[in-house]
Amino acid sequence: MTEEVQDTRQRRIRRVVIAGGGTAGWMAAAGLARALGKVVDITLVESEEIGTIGVGEATIPTLMTFHRLLQINEQEFMAATQATVKLGIQFENWRTPGHAYFHSFGTTGKDHWMANFVHFWLRGRREGVAGPYDDYCVELLAALEGRFAHLPRNGINYAYHLDAGLYARYLRGFSEALGARRVEGRIAAVETDDASGYITALAMADGSRIEGDLFIDCTGFRAMLIGQALNVGFEDWSHWLPNDRAFAVPTASVGDAVPYTRSIAGAAGWQWRIPLQHRVGNGIVYSSRHMDDEDARQALLDGVDGEPLRDPLQIRFRPGKRLKCWHRNCVALGLAAGFVEPLESTTIHMIQRGIVRLLQTFPDVIDPRHVAAYNTQLDDELQHVRDFVILHYHVTDRRDTPYWRMLADMEVPASLRERIALFRETGNVFHAPMELFAENSWIQVMMGQGITPRQYHPAAEVMSEADLARFFDDIRRSVRTTVDSLPPHMDYIRQYCPAGPA
Repeated sequence: MTEEVQDTRQRRIRRVVIAGGGTAGWMAAAGLARALGKVVDITLVESEEIGTIGVGEATIPTLMTFHRLLQINEQEFMAATQATVKLGIQFENWRTPGHAYFHSFGTTGKDHWMANFVHFWLRGRREGVAGPYDDYCVELLAALEGRFAHLPRNGINYAYHLDAGLYARYLRGFSEALGARRVEGRIAAVETDDASGYITALAMADGSRIEGDLFIDCTGFRAMLIGQALNVGFEDWSHWLPNDRAFAVPTASVGDAVPYTRSIAGAAGWQWRIPLQHRVGNGIVYSSRHMDDEDARQALLDGVDGEPLRDPLQIRFRPGKRLKCWHRNCVALGLAAGFVEPLESTTIHMIQRGIVRLLQTFPDVIDPRHVAAYNTQLDDELQHVRDFVILHYHVTDRRDTPYWRMLADMEVPASLRERIALFRETGNVFHAPMELFAENSWIQVMMGQGITPRQYHPAAEVMSEADLARFFDDIRRSVRTTVDSLPPHMDYIRQYCPAGPA
C-alpha cells in the first residue's frame, strides 16, 4: 500500500462536506453543527439554480426527538415553517371505495404485559361489551374532532405538517449560527483518489475545489456522489411498489387546518392533503403503467378544494434503496440513499435516522466495521418501512381496476407475508427492537384494511364479563374526558405560535 493510499484511508475526519441542500442537507448540517461543530468543520454546497423536491410536508413523531437533540424551540420552529399538528393519517378508499380508517400516533387502550389491548378488545367484541376500536385512542378521536393541546407528561403523541422549503431555510439559519459554512455553486465533478477510491474533493463549475475527509450525498435522486462517482448499485422495489411518479401542487386554504393528513386512494394511486397554517399541500402518487401523466395531473386538480397557487410540479422516482448508504468516505442521505414513497411520511424520518446513526458511529478515522454496522442498521430499518407501506396496497378488498387487482394478487416479501399470517391467525404482531412502527400501528392498519384475527391470547379470558365491561367503560370514559378537554386545533396553534412570514 502506498503512502498516499494510507493517508487517504486513515486521514482523521475533520472536514465534512455536504453536497446538496434541501431538507436532507440542512438537517445533516444542523445535526453535525450542534453535536460536533466544535471539532469538525462543516461545509454545505448547494446551487440556487437546482431546485429541490420539497413536497415532504408531513412528518411522524420521531422528528420531535431530533429537535430535542438539536435543542430547537418548538414555537419558533412552528412559526417559521407555518406548521400545524399531525395526529395521524386518515386512509380513504384503501380497503374499498367509500371506506375509511385512521392510523393514529397514539396508543389504543391499555396493554397487559402478556398481551396487547387488541386481544381484550377481540374478546370484548365477541361478548358485546366493547365499542369500536377507535373509541379507545385519544389521538384518533382528537384528530377526527379537530382538537389539540399539549398535555402533561407528554400525554398526546403528535408530529407536524410543515413547509419543507421553509424548514430548510430555518435549518440553514440554525446551522450557520453554529458555524456551518454554505458555499453557493454547481458541482461539476466529483474527484476521487485513484488508489483508494475515496472522494477527495468536489470540483465546482467556477473552477474552485472543496476538499473534505467525509462527504455526505444529499443530491437527491441524482445521487452524484454515492451513485455516479462511487458506482454503488440500486435495489429496485418497483415490483412491490409500482408507483413511480407524482404531481404536487399547493392550494389556498378554504378553512381551518385539521390535525391529520388525508390519504385518498384512487384508480391507480392515491392523493394526499396536508394542511398548513398558510396553505394546503396536495399531491397525487401514481403508477405510470396504469395512468398517463395528463390524467394524473387532471385528477389532482379535480380533487383539490382551494385555488392552486402554481402549476403542478411533476416528480419521477424509482422506489428502492442503495445497496450501501455508506461506502468508503461517502454517506448518502435522503433521496440519494433510497425512497419508498410518502404514504406513511417516512422520508424525513429516514434522513433523521441516518444522521443520528452517523453521529453515534462518527469515526475519528473511518473504520470498515463502523461502516458495515451503519449499513446493516439502515438497511433493516428501510426494509421495515418498505414492508409497512406494501401492507396498505396488498391487503385490500379492491379489485375494481387493473392496478388494484395486480397489488392484491402480487407476491410480497416473506418478512411481510409472515407478519400478516401471524396477525390473521393469532392477533399477535412480531415487532423487533428499534423498528419504527410499533404494534399499534400495524394493528390499526391491518384491521383497517380488513384483517380480523381468528383468535386472541388466553390472557383476555382471565377477567369476568362484568370486569371486562368495566375495563372498557373506564378506558372509554378516560379517553372521552381527555378529548373533551382539548380546544380546537387551530385556535390552539394560533395562540401557541403565530405564523411567521410565508
